[in-house]
Formats: sequence, structure tokens, C-alpha cells
Amino acid sequence: MIEVTVKIINQAGLHTRPAATIVKLASKYQCDFFISRDGLNINGKSIIGVMTMAAAMGSELTLSFDGPDEKAASQEIIDYFNRGFDEL
Repeated sequence: MIEVTVKIINQAGLHTRPAATIVKLASKYQCDFFISRDGLNINGKSIIGVMTMAAAMGSELTLSFDGPDEKAASQEIIDYFNRGFDEL
């Protein structure tokens, strides 16, 4: 299991476009993917789940990956967060 804390660095936060991209990226992999924040733990492969995070700039989220391709999934998704959802 891989667990990493990431910070939302783009000004608009985790809005619809990056949420959809995260779900699309996560769906390519077999591993389970969860996002946690302030006691809320959601399935990262669910657009409704990701949208409920309502994470603004500066929010910290914990990403958890568990499964056979967890390393590849974590690298791609963490990189997307670190690029500010390609909005910087």
C-alpha cells in the first residue's frame, strides 16, 4: 500500500475538470485508490466522490493506492497533483 499526502496548489482548487481527469487516470489501473481529507474517505475512481472533497487551494489530501499496479498509479496521479492539475 502506498499512502502520500499532497497539497492542492492551483488557485481554483479541485474543481470539475481535474476531478474528472483524476477519475480517468485512476480508472486505467487495477489498484484501489482512495482520497482522504478531514475524516472523509472516498473512492478516487468515483467522480461524485472526488467532487465531494471540495478541496480548495492549500488543502491537504491523503492519497492511498493498494493493488498490483499501485506504484504506476501513484506516480501518475501524484504527478498530476504536483503539476497543479496543469493549470499553473
